[in-house]
Amino acid sequence: MRETPRSQGTASDAGAERPQRRFGRAFAHTTGASGSGTPHGSDGRPPQTPRGVRHTGPDGRPGTTPPVPGRPAFFRSGLFALCAVLFGLVTWQAAAGGPLRTADERLGLALAGQGPRPLTEVLADLGGMPVALPVLALAIGYALRRGRRAQALAVAVTMAAVPALVMPLKLWIARPGPLTDATGYYPSGHTATAMVAYGGAALLLAPYAGRSRTVPVAVLLTLATGTGLMLRGYHWPLDVLGSVLLCGMLLILLVRVLAGLGSRRPGSRGPTPH
Repeated sequence: MRETPRSQGTASDAGAERPQRRFGRAFAHTTGASGSGTPHGSDGRPPQTPRGVRHTGPDGRPGTTPPVPGRPAFFRSGLFALCAVLFGLVTWQAAAGGPLRTADERLGLALAGQGPRPLTEVLADLGGMPVALPVLALAIGYALRRGRRAQALAVAVTMAAVPALVMPLKLWIARPGPLTDATGYYPSGHTATAMVAYGGAALLLAPYAGRSRTVPVAVLLTLATGTGLMLRGYHWPLDVLGSVLLCGMLLILLVRVLAGLGSRRPGSRGPTPH
């Protein structure tokens, strides 16, 4: 016999009874009720990370890694310092002589005259003002048309700083060229012109075409210029390297200035619409 007999209620009585909670069921799947003391996600429980403070990526998607402040500036400062130290070392070797200059001259003489002359001539001419400056002028004109006057002015001033820095160094070092007794070959003016002209154009066009597209083109044109100069016997390898380090510092400063003026991050396609 059962100690507690089952209730013999009618069907109408059973429908009037309040359903009893099943303790074997998780509370998180039940509908919240007043007075239950157990708030749920559907009735007011705040999420673990409030939506108002979630960081978003450049494309606006939530849940991305929050940006680390100061990292790009620290990286640029370290890269600038590295270029400055290496430039000082290369300039000292080019001026006073030493093991590095001796190895440089051996390599330069081995490279001079290599490759098809028409091709190496074209590569060397990429750093000439008649070729590089019109490319930069077009980029500056486009930036002016898009209303980025401050950025265009910053790039133009950087380009104007190239001869102001290179020419005194040429006169002071007075290094002879690989195939001539004439002096004034360190640092390479053609390499400096190519690097700043193409690099400045790449930075101006980056907000519209993407820095991942424009910067590699500028790097490729600069390397092609330096390669052509060495293969034609117009410059020693250290002449080219010295210009790359010097103009690397100029471009790092330019990037910082453009960032301060509100330039776009890499990968952005254009100004944010208002």
